Amino acid sequence: MHGLFRHSALVVALFLTALLMPAALAENVFEVANIHVDASAKSASEARMEAISAGRPIAWATLYRRLTRQADWARQPALDAAALQRLVIGYFPSNERRSTTRYVADLTYTFNPDAVARVLQAAAIPYTASAVKRILVIPMAPGFARGSAWAAAFASPRFANAPVLFAIPGGDAQEIAVLGGLAFETATWEQIAPVAARIHATEAVLVLAQPAGNKLLLTLKRLGAGTLPSKAAVEVPMLQSAVATYPGAADAAVKAIDEMWKNQKVVDYSQKGKLFADARFGSLGQFAALENALGAVPNVAAVGVAAMDIGQARLSITYIGTVEQLRAALAQSGVALTARGAGWQIGTASAQP
Repeated sequence: MHGLFRHSALVVALFLTALLMPAALAENVFEVANIHVDASAKSASEARMEAISAGRPIAWATLYRRLTRQADWARQPALDAAALQRLVIGYFPSNERRSTTRYVADLTYTFNPDAVARVLQAAAIPYTASAVKRILVIPMAPGFARGSAWAAAFASPRFANAPVLFAIPGGDAQEIAVLGGLAFETATWEQIAPVAARIHATEAVLVLAQPAGNKLLLTLKRLGAGTLPSKAAVEVPMLQSAVATYPGAADAAVKAIDEMWKNQKVVDYSQKGKLFADARFGSLGQFAALENALGAVPNVAAVGVAAMDIGQARLSITYIGTVEQLRAALAQSGVALTARGAGWQIGTASAQP
């Protein structure tokens, strides 16, 4: 038992290193990692089962907050142990430590997307159906410095399961060359795209921290490929110094990032609309690719062919949520929905005229 926690410092160090390294391609929105469990029982196997069971409600709460707006967090459906077990389709452990009566591990739970959707829709809770990709967060005070206390504030293990998953620049020579002269007000997506591309991010948030009397003023600037910049501001009471305020300010910034992201992504599944869009294509294969892409978008409830001629078709699309949410979800699947006068034009990148 004395060796059970021998390597805890090393684990923390490795976690911080991993957090700052470029992340994988895309995060599985229904996979919740790093749920720490610790249980004791009469036997090792019983302790293991109790630990796994105890971790499920924590993982469910984490997933719920990832999918929904902060305004709906108090409405989280209360599920009993049997219902939670039905939601989880798998788990795997890391950092396992055992004794004859105790089980300790960090668990990753994978939830069933369809089962989760049924629970949230039954409770009439809007949620995001968009695939979650890790976004890039660039702390600035007033510029970006990898070794600064402000950048370090975002490297806390408590952000491992933040509602919107993020990574901060690692600070190697290539990233310093891109970010070294970055100015908050004039920064564009094109400037930071090379850094974002290293973690396959299509969105980034710059977080500028500025002391203002007895407050620390945070200004957030959201940038993305093919989207207009948007801003938000948060004030945090100043402690003894700006550096002492940074941990709490990072919490406030992550909360504001969640709001910025959810306001665009969260879909109200009780809201439906219908539009007609013209598609042009060079072959039936291109048209089939467009239909397949539309069928894979969660916001699309139904697609019909209203009219068809050689090389073109008019599609009727029934969608969930707003038109802008539909356009954003389509763009993630490589489909462009573009306003053309009083109507719409739609097509995949390969089928665009």
